[in-house]
Amino acid sequence: MAWAPVHYVHNGDVSIAYTVVGDGSVDVLFIGGFVSHLEIGFDLPLAQGFWERMGSFARVIAFDKRGMGLSDRDAGAYTLENIVDDALAVLNACGVERVVVFGVSEGGAAATMLAATHPECVSAMVQYGTYARMSRAPDYAEGIPVEVTRRFWGRMIEHWGEPVSIDDWAPSSARDPEVREWWARMLRSGASPGAMRTIGLMYEELDVRPLLSAVSAPTLVLYRAGDALVPPALSRAVARGIPGAREVELAGVDHLWVAGDQDAMLGAIEEFVTGRPAAAVSDRVLATVLFNDIVRSTDRAAEVGDRRWRELLGQYRRVTERELVRFRGRLVKWTGDGVLATFDGPARAVRCALAIRAGASTLGLEVRAGVHTGECEVMADDVAGIAVHLAARVLATAQPGEVIASGTVVDLVVGSGLEFELRGTRVLTGVPGEWRLYATAGHAERSAAGAAAPAAGARPPEPMEDLSAREREVMRLVAEGLSNEEIAERLVLSIRTVERHLSNVYVKLRVSGKAARTAAAVRFSRVG
Repeated sequence: MAWAPVHYVHNGDVSIAYTVVGDGSVDVLFIGGFVSHLEIGFDLPLAQGFWERMGSFARVIAFDKRGMGLSDRDAGAYTLENIVDDALAVLNACGVERVVVFGVSEGGAAATMLAATHPECVSAMVQYGTYARMSRAPDYAEGIPVEVTRRFWGRMIEHWGEPVSIDDWAPSSARDPEVREWWARMLRSGASPGAMRTIGLMYEELDVRPLLSAVSAPTLVLYRAGDALVPPALSRAVARGIPGAREVELAGVDHLWVAGDQDAMLGAIEEFVTGRPAAAVSDRVLATVLFNDIVRSTDRAAEVGDRRWRELLGQYRRVTERELVRFRGRLVKWTGDGVLATFDGPARAVRCALAIRAGASTLGLEVRAGVHTGECEVMADDVAGIAVHLAARVLATAQPGEVIASGTVVDLVVGSGLEFELRGTRVLTGVPGEWRLYATAGHAERSAAGAAAPAAGARPPEPMEDLSAREREVMRLVAEGLSNEEIAERLVLSIRTVERHLSNVYVKLRVSGKAARTAAAVRFSRVG
């Protein structure tokens, strides 16, 4: 996504960098966690997807706190009071009088202070993975012992600029080289080790519990059940201290808000801040998702010139649309110089990708494609869900001219006459587990990883150990034969939450379809 321009507002002698994303109907002020950088922070595809979705229903105002990112570094005391003052200056610069404030992690404490001390400015508040106090105290048993946080913070500072503690912040993505490199760059560019020492000391004393009861704005507090960095008990204490606050537990183990399942979080936020359900889903179906794009499109455009490039793109689009009709594909949308489409059959999707590649070749264009089959939320003019996210990640692994398919697709097209070469097993950004990837035969060299990988027909063991405690609890009840409604009643959850837990489970176990799910439940009852 093209990131919005960065602007500056001056709060006294301090310059604060801010940006505005999206064109939704609600103004949202985002106050981030312990480190930020308005440009680097949004480079990661995971983050881009998050902000694109946020921007679809809100106009999001984000800023780098003083001492961080693109804001002034030597900017005086780093206090909640100063953060709130800087936030007010940013709102004034944007001409916003009332706003929904969204605080993440440490930003939740600043959001609480803003909502309590300036109720006229805050129409509602959302907090994620946050706390009113971090350190344990005689009247706060849920807090973390100071010696634990000091050891953690000391390790962070000692290895500052490396991908330090990414396993704690984003366990589901910690093995992804792209995520690790991004995290290290964010730390190096977002703040200095000296600034972090100061912030670490502030964390030990930070306590906004006395302000919680003074918050009058409607409040939503979100947290992930398996968050080990900020234990759920700390977030629950925030929710239970604010009059009338709504508390929502999300599945997952990540503290980093852009990691893991974003759909559940963003759906809850959209419904809360807009007052309407998140993007109404008309159907939930098993579909094959195809992403493709033109390789080196920028270089090619420079070679042929703007006019010729527009002509080529027009011809390429006509080729693509013709092949989609031929193979019964549904054009969801154009993605710049590529396409997102869905199919009711995986073999048709692969053959369509090959046909589009052949047609593009006659135009002197080289394309690549990624194909995956999974459960999608099909809306009037879009599709969503982990299957779409995963197909995009499969595309990202493709070399120029390659059509890459997930192991799920290859398993489903047995007997179709299509041939594939194993490319190996990969960890895909933001998607739990490891995935087998294949290139259409004759179009990719077998990689070293592929040579050592299992045979094409061999499945990796089902990752039952990857399930969270809540997911295991839900699966036990499925194995007992309970319906989603009965599970929701038993666990005191909404039916939608139960459905999302099950969706996450089936992605992790790599199963789809009623029969496969029933078999998975039976297997779980034996080993879970």
